[in-house]
Amino acid sequence: MFEPTGSQRDAASAIFNLPDYRVIGTTEDPDGVRRVDVESTAPPGCPGCGVLAVRVHSRRRQRLRDLPVAGPTEVVWVKRRWFCDQARCGRRTFSEVTDQVPAFARSTARLCQSLVAAVVVSGRAASEVARAHRVSWWLVASMLTAAADLIGDPDQHPVRRLGVDEHRYRSVRFFREPDGGWRRYEPWMTTLVDADTGRVLGVVDGRDSAGVGAWLAARSAAWRHAVEVVAIDPSAAFRRALREHLPAAAVSVDPFHLVKLANDTLTQVRQRVVREAKGRRGRGIDPAWTNRRLLLRAGNTLSPRALARLKATLRADDPTDEIGAAWGIKEALRRLLTSGSLAEADEQRMRVGAFVLAADMPETDRLWSTVDAWWEAIEVLIVTGVTNARTEAANTTIKQIKRTGRGYRNASNYRARILLASAARTAA
Repeated sequence: MFEPTGSQRDAASAIFNLPDYRVIGTTEDPDGVRRVDVESTAPPGCPGCGVLAVRVHSRRRQRLRDLPVAGPTEVVWVKRRWFCDQARCGRRTFSEVTDQVPAFARSTARLCQSLVAAVVVSGRAASEVARAHRVSWWLVASMLTAAADLIGDPDQHPVRRLGVDEHRYRSVRFFREPDGGWRRYEPWMTTLVDADTGRVLGVVDGRDSAGVGAWLAARSAAWRHAVEVVAIDPSAAFRRALREHLPAAAVSVDPFHLVKLANDTLTQVRQRVVREAKGRRGRGIDPAWTNRRLLLRAGNTLSPRALARLKATLRADDPTDEIGAAWGIKEALRRLLTSGSLAEADEQRMRVGAFVLAADMPETDRLWSTVDAWWEAIEVLIVTGVTNARTEAANTTIKQIKRTGRGYRNASNYRARILLASAARTAA
């Protein structure tokens, strides 16, 4: 004969499945909302002395917000107040509390956990989660803020490799000045990421040295001393903050941004050559404009057919050979950034410098000035291989958070969403 094992609960309590509670009654109103009356099964220990109580002082009914169970559900806790019979205890009576409903709480812990998981793990909007659980947006926001406060101090997560990059917090805005003119405002924020794990450690206002410097200054000396390499884009403001607060850390420049600068240089040369030769901007009938994206592709990824089309474009629409020279400098810079050793990098650097000197164009001269100014960081990149790849990946996740939330007005809520989503992703 089969004998059941495990805890023995009545069917209603087992189905409702609220830990430390049992169902004592249910009703249904004409609108179809079910009311479930529950009482606690947890031992009623006095919070003052810890002695278990045996005498009930009184009862009152407290409404609780809880998960919808097979539809809308209203939970009523028949809450008891107990006598403390310990003579030496200063507490004469006390109300019972449980892990699911702590003192002063009006929502169950499982509801709070479900709200946070729906927003952070599932990536749903807070307003949509609030509607689905029949609660207010303010409750969802408060649960997310409370969960973000539990993440802990960044000092508890020492890192060896740090990534720093900026992203736009809100859309560009224009404000009218007192003199009637317009001022453009771009609300930027800077993300600081563990370059090894991709975890977002902090989000600060602006993209200047002040915000990054203040965040680094708030870290402990042991945390700052543990940082060995910091990856950034070619930003003088970030480098200034790092030199002040992380003087022992090596700075690595992200190769993606340097290649983008080279591509922008090539585009500027192409546009100038077309304007000087034809007195207008490029059109669809111009080979250089039609194949403008082909010019920006990595040369080692071009198929024979694409390479032939590129050569035909330069022959037909590059009368001064300046576009071809800019393309060659771009490719030489790409080879420099993939060097396997410092000796090879020095050799490639001399080759790029020779190409720039022979080209004698203002656009490529500016590119060379940037390479020269950031040469120490390029050497660190070649030796360590530390890039901002994980920081860019974190920014991609941040953009998705903004799209889901349709943008944010409150910077604190914005930071909380970012930190929670990053902590959940890296912990998985």
